[in-house]
Amino acid sequence: MRILLTGGAGFVGSHVLAHLLAHTDAEIVLPWTLRHRGNSQRVAAALDNVRPERVTAVMHDLATPIPATLARQIGPVDYVLNIASESHVDRSIAEPGPFIRNNVELMLNVLDFARRVQPKMVLHMGTDEEYGPAYGDYKHREWDTVLPSNPYSASKAAQSAIATSYWRTYGVPVVLTRTMNLIAPGQDPEKFVPTIIRKVLAGETVQIHSSPDGEPGSRHWIDAREFGAAWLHLMRTVTPEMYPDADRPSMYHVVGEERSNLEIAQTIAAILDRPLHYELASFHSSRPGHDLRYALDGAKLADAGWRPGRPLKETLTDIVGWYLDHPAWLGQQTEALA
Repeated sequence: MRILLTGGAGFVGSHVLAHLLAHTDAEIVLPWTLRHRGNSQRVAAALDNVRPERVTAVMHDLATPIPATLARQIGPVDYVLNIASESHVDRSIAEPGPFIRNNVELMLNVLDFARRVQPKMVLHMGTDEEYGPAYGDYKHREWDTVLPSNPYSASKAAQSAIATSYWRTYGVPVVLTRTMNLIAPGQDPEKFVPTIIRKVLAGETVQIHSSPDGEPGSRHWIDAREFGAAWLHLMRTVTPEMYPDADRPSMYHVVGEERSNLEIAQTIAAILDRPLHYELASFHSSRPGHDLRYALDGAKLADAGWRPGRPLKETLTDIVGWYLDHPAWLGQQTEALA
């Protein structure tokens, strides 16, 4: 089995890479650039105790087309796994143009490559934010109405739409997934969990995303390593539905446990055995374009035979321990609200 994995030097992609190397005998090709917050240390960790010839890195920024010479170097692939994307909401709001152009261009270039090489499956990583906020106790189901609230979620919705168009027009065997907040060791220090760890250790006040009346924001949370397991399950068990037998591509939600941002911060503080100093920050006034709650229904993937195997508390305990052992990863970044 030969796989093209985009975003392999990123946070989620490196965990997917490590899972594939540990649980398959696949050869994996990584388009390589550090311009989009990739980190070579993540790749090095994934390659630990692995035959190096199983992974081929090729220098290329996917925001530009894959030329024929590089396509020949990559060679035939059985699966295209697309994780690469700019993913930070605040940066998308500050500079929407470059952010959206990058995510749209890389999607086009990956799909054009897939159209040429004709893999068995193109597996694309989407986000719960494509649907916009979930109200009350509702959890979005596959193919609910898409209503993104900010440039990041709009760029991800555009990626899904472009992938769907290639599925129908060119017969590219697309399978779409949407997931929520991914956490694990090695996450960028600007993200919520490492920010909470850093601030609790320093005794600083943490701002918690909330409604004007003080209701904390809520998310579903899943270990990025569990996400890799879910994708491998789909690769092994799903045959992509194709047009005209189906009117849309296969789609699955990869779902973890729902907790409020305050609950996550309280759990981390308890694991560290430190007090949590926090204040609630109204998302309406402080973060235009941000939604109070995202939620996905994971019944379809559960019915297909996959559920996360690790409880959220166990994941958070593991993550906190990893950052205590690797304090340099906490860095010095600005406040991050989930």
